[in-house]
Amino acid sequence: MDSVVKDSRKAGERVGLKSESIIIKGGKPLSGTIEVRGAKNLVTKAMVASILGDSPSTLQNVPDISDVKVVAGLLNVHGVTTTEGENSGELILDPRNVERAHHADIDAHSGSSRIPILFCGPLLHRLGEAFIPDLGGCKIGDRPIDFHLDALRSFGAEVDKLPSGISLSAPDGLRGTKITLGYPSVGATEQVLLSATLAKGVTELRNAAIEPEIMDLILILQKMGAIITVEPNRVIFIEGVDSLNGFNHKAIPDRNEAASWASAALATGGDIFVRGALQADLVTFLNVYRKVGGAFDVKEDGIRFYHPGKPLKAVTFETDVHPGFMTDWQQPLIVALTQAEGTSVVHETVYENRFGFTDALNKMGADITIHEEGLDAADRRVARRPLEQAAVINGPTPLHAADVSVPDLRGGFSYLIAAMIAEGESRVNNVGIIARGYEHFIEKLEQLGADFKLV
Repeated sequence: MDSVVKDSRKAGERVGLKSESIIIKGGKPLSGTIEVRGAKNLVTKAMVASILGDSPSTLQNVPDISDVKVVAGLLNVHGVTTTEGENSGELILDPRNVERAHHADIDAHSGSSRIPILFCGPLLHRLGEAFIPDLGGCKIGDRPIDFHLDALRSFGAEVDKLPSGISLSAPDGLRGTKITLGYPSVGATEQVLLSATLAKGVTELRNAAIEPEIMDLILILQKMGAIITVEPNRVIFIEGVDSLNGFNHKAIPDRNEAASWASAALATGGDIFVRGALQADLVTFLNVYRKVGGAFDVKEDGIRFYHPGKPLKAVTFETDVHPGFMTDWQQPLIVALTQAEGTSVVHETVYENRFGFTDALNKMGADITIHEEGLDAADRRVARRPLEQAAVINGPTPLHAADVSVPDLRGGFSYLIAAMIAEGESRVNNVGIIARGYEHFIEKLEQLGADFKLV
């Protein structure tokens, strides 16, 4: 079975989604109210952080998504119990019986998730050893693995590459260190934070990521007893402590999901109130959204996103690390840009090969050209980076129905948007992948009046 199809099926099954495809009839604006809960990119890391405590933790605002189920499964095989609290979206994590897990169990639960590598620091502290299944280049890629392994080696971990994966040990414990990241990687910053809190001595991290999810993770660790100082210019100091306790924390809302529904409102000519969306975490997105011609009203409990009825305008922007335009925002917004007047240019500087989803959009009638080595421009704000690409979108172009297959999480949601503005009935396959990061997206489409059926 194709790995993408297999991952889609497993992701869907974890949240009770039995259908693998959805048929959408385009042409109907999305209108109504939906709610976003805790950020996928924070909640899953907070669950891992619970291993560091010597008492149970309570995490609130947890979304019902596949990635949360994956992490819960990995915690369970390591002896951490996960139970639902009395309130909706509340998860109680008890790490008092952490134990070694069988390699096969870790591999079975991890799937294509990148989360297992973040277990390393906490498990090295609790057990003195950790194991990462064979993630290789097919699941996570060599560069991210190197970022993490280099950081762990700097803390004093011993790394042994086995046929089945990577085994790590720290017979003398982890010790504070000085690390300068070549790029402000979110994952590497999380690895350092999770490893440094109980390490002996002080850890100095330079060129750190400072995304809202990183800052929320720091708040969680501080609640647990960690001493973490965030200084200007992406510098973080972590003073190691002897022990940490559990935490009680409400996760920040998912800004990526909020931006995705905002793009859906814009592309379909709709009007969506996203309860839970926070202006402070979406400032850069909101600026670009307004330039394109989208309108929004900030309320105390969320943001209303809507199409004001005027033609959309072409824009040029670059993705970047926070506080720049997040890479996860560009894919759904590009669908809306196919309906804008003129030529838009999106410079992707964070991830390579993130424009593969545009092939299906062109199949549906879009006019998008990908420049594999990026494009120079006099008004660039973000310096050219290796492996960057650029997408040139000419519009407006009417989209027509097609049969497409979801390639990844954000690309998958983009296909839903494209299908909703295309003429005719489109079939979107492998929709289980979307359940990795979008809570109850089928129910939300129904709430917003989308015309669809599951098959």
